[in-house]
Amino acid sequence: MDAIFNRLRNLDAYPKINEDFYRRTFSGGIITIASSFIMLFLFFSELRLYLHAKTETRLIVDTSRGGKLHINFDMSFPAIPCSILSIDAIDVSGEQHLDIIEKPLQRHGGRLEHNETYCGSCFGAESSDDECCNSCEEVREAYRKKGWAITNQDLIDQCQREDFIQKVKDEEGEGCNIEGSLEVNKVAGSFNFVPGKSFHQSSFNFLGLFALQTSDYNVSHRINRLAFGNHYDGLVNPLDGVHWKYDKQNVMHQYFVKVVPTIYTDIGGHTVHSNQYSATEHFKSVEFGNSLSIPGVFFYYDLSPVKVTYSEEHVPFLHFMTHICAIVGGVFSVAGIVDAFIYHGQRKMKKVEIGKLG
Repeated sequence: MDAIFNRLRNLDAYPKINEDFYRRTFSGGIITIASSFIMLFLFFSELRLYLHAKTETRLIVDTSRGGKLHINFDMSFPAIPCSILSIDAIDVSGEQHLDIIEKPLQRHGGRLEHNETYCGSCFGAESSDDECCNSCEEVREAYRKKGWAITNQDLIDQCQREDFIQKVKDEEGEGCNIEGSLEVNKVAGSFNFVPGKSFHQSSFNFLGLFALQTSDYNVSHRINRLAFGNHYDGLVNPLDGVHWKYDKQNVMHQYFVKVVPTIYTDIGGHTVHSNQYSATEHFKSVEFGNSLSIPGVFFYYDLSPVKVTYSEEHVPFLHFMTHICAIVGGVFSVAGIVDAFIYHGQRKMKKVEIGKLG
């Protein structure tokens, strides 16, 4: 057993020196204090990184198919009243949502009660002989289905009954704030805010502007919020707060948006499926009456084939301990080298001074 212990003793990489042979110096004390502060500073830095989660980012190909895209918006139009503002959404699959805004009935009440026998005319837009249009909105809807535009609503009895024309005139000079959301197919498409009523025909989007209004429309607007999905920590919507004020009338403002599917997983394992986006813009003046270029604010969006995933993670405890050991060992070794350099340098200088004196 003694032979085994002796062999193990010979393998000791940390030989001990008798304290009587230690020599402590002033420079060594300064280096010890400085290195201790450095080790403490680096230790707390590593501890802070360990306690706070870090976000890992990965890029993968988006292999999902189908699904829906949720568009949340909050828009302000200071020069267009709500009564003549409409929202339309169209995608490449052919699905259309025209005049999405649900407006309340006017002062007259609009629609008739079930016990009334009155059947209003659709003014040539009836799809069958027994179809009735008992409100101004039903007449406009019948015209949209036919692909026609109403040129003079003063001649429509239902609009006069609802006092719709007078209401629009009363709102002239007012603005409108629209807040809501759209659920569309997860394919490329567009949605727009335009003054008037839109209808779709032969792959073109037309606009039936109110004849009772002036032909000039000021589409100055502010995007209070525009998001393609749910919010998560760190999400930045680049169009939030964008404000455009126009002095001239009849401007077509276009935003081209690239939507990037995103998955965010927090430290608790809660996953949020959302989207980021980037945007560019273009605007131009349009001539009133041109059905292919109409005043309004248009958003054209397309989906990126790449999906971004964010995941919050803690640094593993073993990595934390490895870093701490590296800090302690590294600082201790460097401090020892510096101390040895100073100590031997001082001795050399003393020997040189003694040699000169001798």
